[in-house]
Amino acid sequence: MILDIHTHTYPENIAARAVAKLERNSGVKAYTDGRKESLIRSMKQAQIDYSLLLPVATSPKQVDRINEEAGQTNAAAETTGLLSFGGIHPETENYKDVLRRVKALGLRGIKLHPDYQDAFFTDIRYKRIVSFATELGLYIMIHAGQDIGLPDPIHCRPEHITEVIKETGTDKLILAHMGGWRLWEEVEELLLTQQVYFDTAFSTTSVEGVEGMLTPEQFVDLVRKMGSDRVLFGTDSPWSDQKKSVEWLKNTDLTEQEKKQILWDNAESILFR
Repeated sequence: MILDIHTHTYPENIAARAVAKLERNSGVKAYTDGRKESLIRSMKQAQIDYSLLLPVATSPKQVDRINEEAGQTNAAAETTGLLSFGGIHPETENYKDVLRRVKALGLRGIKLHPDYQDAFFTDIRYKRIVSFATELGLYIMIHAGQDIGLPDPIHCRPEHITEVIKETGTDKLILAHMGGWRLWEEVEELLLTQQVYFDTAFSTTSVEGVEGMLTPEQFVDLVRKMGSDRVLFGTDSPWSDQKKSVEWLKNTDLTEQEKKQILWDNAESILFR
């Protein structure tokens, strides 16, 4: 069994435009056209059982629609293999009501992206969201480190994460991109002792034109420092190839038990228990 904890799709009517714009901004060629149907085909080719969609709210106006659609996605998961987190924006004034709705819809967490939401993770509005989401038992997937399409400033660095954990007491953070894309030394220095999860999205498999990915040796070393029980397989599809990503991880020197934890067990404990 394999679960991809970090994927993206876009509404059917704007998928082509959205993918084209992101390709221009990042210089990275997408591996699918960004539609749900294309992700499902990719999953079949990679023998992935489930993929978690991570919608990013770039405006408070999008939040309610995103969460209702996420609920509909989860309701059809047994057929499609697609699951979804909810979304919220730091400018959402009724954030407690929104998070209660996320919980009521049966969603297991939310996605935050400080770069695309133009706020540092240490912003008090994020801290309030994280604190209440944790109180509700919701997980918080946070984009961590550099974003290849928005490289400067970095709105969520390891030191920002440690501050949020200290002030909120959360134990529900999932840090995308192995805790901080291209900030591997800071991740090792500041985050290994924190009670967080890490995902592998866009950090391992080579992507054409992109430098700074972890080598297999670096990845295995980092996983063992983190603990394989805290690492979740993710691809950032459509920005990495799912099949290639699965094969890359399976070909590392991790033990079969470590691979099983990363590919399924750890995510299953978050999404299905």
